[in-house]
Amino acid sequence: MTDVPPPADDLGVLSTLFRSEQGGHEQVVLCQDRETGLRAVIALHSTALGPALGGTRFHAYASDAEAVMDALNLARGMSYKNALAGLDHGGGKAVIIGDPDTLKSEELLLAYGRFVASLGGRYVTACDVGTYVADMDVVARTCQWTTGRSPANGGAGDSSVLTAFGVFQGMRASAQHLWGDPTLRGRRVGIAGVGKVGHHLVEHLLEDGAQVVVTDVRAESVDRIRAKHPEVVAVQDTDALIRDVLDVYAPCALGGALSDESVPVLTARIVCGAANNQLAHPGVEKDLSDRGILYAPDYVVNAGGVIQVADELHGFDFDRAKAKATKIFDTTLAIFDRAKADGIPPAAAADRIAEQRMAESRARSAR
Repeated sequence: MTDVPPPADDLGVLSTLFRSEQGGHEQVVLCQDRETGLRAVIALHSTALGPALGGTRFHAYASDAEAVMDALNLARGMSYKNALAGLDHGGGKAVIIGDPDTLKSEELLLAYGRFVASLGGRYVTACDVGTYVADMDVVARTCQWTTGRSPANGGAGDSSVLTAFGVFQGMRASAQHLWGDPTLRGRRVGIAGVGKVGHHLVEHLLEDGAQVVVTDVRAESVDRIRAKHPEVVAVQDTDALIRDVLDVYAPCALGGALSDESVPVLTARIVCGAANNQLAHPGVEKDLSDRGILYAPDYVVNAGGVIQVADELHGFDFDRAKAKATKIFDTTLAIFDRAKADGIPPAAAADRIAEQRMAESRARSAR
């Protein structure tokens, strides 16, 4: 076989694997099974705290280079999320390249499971965008290191319940820090995205006595909320939501919600939501701080889901997992206190705490 050099953009991606500013990923595995059409990337950022844990994303990337970079970034984020969630897991992530609506098959998922299994437990997978509980049930047939399975197959099922619960705990902590009371009673909370996680968050907030405003690109999601809770206010889109008079803004849809365009018009004093990668670029966290807006880092408050799937490895117990997710309240407060003490934004404080835990674990292992 003749070796063909990769395109220039792919060479650029490869060079980032060894750059310290990218987080020093331990291992990146490229997987291919020609019979099923499987092409996947498994990225392990860190196993300092234990086996890397993170979901499998199934997406039609514009290029292989984009897929690799997504896996790298997501894996690094999982290291920090798992560290701050108090889990004995490092960070990893996998991406399967292709349109899940046309490419996904039982045979492909079984082949993918064999690749994960070949890592011998260094990586534990779960659901992510484009993969679901039923998919993990299939993957588990060839890989014992699979979480996010159905209850019938020994799993925890839908993780959105504890994801929303954790976000609510982060929101309560934000209220405690800013207003001196861990409740949203009487506060006006705007939620962008009321799908799997967002609609559970609505329930928590209404039960706590908050006023809730919602929007979603899917009209049926909003209609479902208002049919059950007519007191919930609906607005046309996210732009209208962030310009509304709010106390709290909860991005629960796509990433990049906090940008150069959105931050200047935000009326909320607190941002706390379930969406991943809410900061559109480095520096946005300082813009929020400069405007006096308290930002609860997304990877801290949305960790309820990963707490739930991690518990599967010990024989899932909902009450035990919920008790651990409740600690997101204390973790969020600790981050705000660290940010104040160090004179830095909460996102930077969260990074420091996570990095400290990983460094201490590595030091113990080296002794």
